[in-house]
Amino acid sequence: MRHRGKIEAVINNASRAQELVREKGSLAAYVWGFEPDGDAPHLASTSPASIAMSKDLKKRGWKFVGPTTVHAFMQAMGLINDHAEGCAIRARAAGARLAFRPPGA
Repeated sequence: MRHRGKIEAVINNASRAQELVREKGSLAAYVWGFEPDGDAPHLASTSPASIAMSKDLKKRGWKFVGPTTVHAFMQAMGLINDHAEGCAIRARAAGARLAFRPPGA
């Protein structure tokens, strides 16, 4: 990574993550608090949940956490299942999401 702002953001965000852990008990508890009610539209690059998490992270001092980046993170974490209807992976992803979901989330 060569972008100095991104390097500084990683250092900053690590400190902000520690604050979140102290406040929420774990980073997972915070993230799963933004779990959407339903699945995201197929091929969307943002969602209401990713926009809300992005705004909250920015209020908390995080950097480089726009809604598109947060949406991709939420996809990777399994919070957003935007596999197309009829996709063979859609049901497996939904099952994994339920199995992974932390207690109380």
